[in-house]
Amino acid sequence: MKVFRGVQHAQLAPGCALTIGNFDGVHRGHQAMLALLRAEAAQRGIHSCVLTFEPHPRDYFAAVTGQPERAPARIASVRDKLLDLAHCGIDQAVVMPFNAQFAALSPQSFITSVLRDGLRARYVLVGDDFRFGAQRAGDYAMLDDAGQACGFDVARMNSYEVHGLRVSSSAVREALSQGRMADAERLLGHPYRISGHVVHGRKLGRELGFPTLNLRFAHWKPAASGIFVVQVHGLADAPLAGVANLGVRPSLDPTDVNGGRVLLETHCLDWPAAWGHDHGYGKLIRVELLHKLHDELRYDGLEALERGISRDRDAARAYFASLYARTHRQTTRDRI
Repeated sequence: MKVFRGVQHAQLAPGCALTIGNFDGVHRGHQAMLALLRAEAAQRGIHSCVLTFEPHPRDYFAAVTGQPERAPARIASVRDKLLDLAHCGIDQAVVMPFNAQFAALSPQSFITSVLRDGLRARYVLVGDDFRFGAQRAGDYAMLDDAGQACGFDVARMNSYEVHGLRVSSSAVREALSQGRMADAERLLGHPYRISGHVVHGRKLGRELGFPTLNLRFAHWKPAASGIFVVQVHGLADAPLAGVANLGVRPSLDPTDVNGGRVLLETHCLDWPAAWGHDHGYGKLIRVELLHKLHDELRYDGLEALERGISRDRDAARAYFASLYARTHRQTTRDRI
């Protein structure tokens, strides 16, 4: 998948089938829309394209109005969003910087300068609640009328439901914030996951006997936080079982080497001794968050912190042992 930063830098193939949105999490509703987009692109012999935004428009307006609490919790990093779009078979993605200039575009200017002239859209697919332009003044009817004048088809896709529940980024955020990881997996179509390159940290976990793989989560407000049972992909042929802390580590000094930023710190339960402590640094890994153990806790001193990590490690081992037992019983019944 080709990725472009802004319409002005996009050297797109002539004409495209386009959809527009934030695509935070690329959940099953998004996946259904992207499958339809690809089918329409193939029928027309053109490339599929996604127009998305960074920062999230609600992030931008929360910042300019001085109301950070209005910013939505972030499900995925830009990296993971683009990886998921590529996995869905999209040909091109345009990441539009959402700034004052873009926010001020009238609906008609958005249609002519972005859709018609910038992206040269020939087909535009949107959701049933799609709004666009300054003050969200543009709606589907306006877009449909403009499409006839500008030479592109316009289609609308209704909400996607699973067991009567509308699949949305808001529903995924709610499940993650409440630690309902199985529900989040049903909405996403896969376990909730975070990827990135392993970075150096304070190495306190190593001193305590629990070395960790550290990933930075770029957004200050992650949709999930706490202590999780996880699986790590990208270090070996098979995933490694682990336990992880996603958050700001309240027991540590906020002025430490990571500056109080959100980190995903993962301790692998069975780390091969031959790898040594430095094996993971710089590697691109993917961590799947399978089950939440509890929220982040503040410990009174390093001894208490060490005991807490030890309890979490034991709880993670018990989770995987229980999972193995359930899987083994099911396999045995299937054989019978």
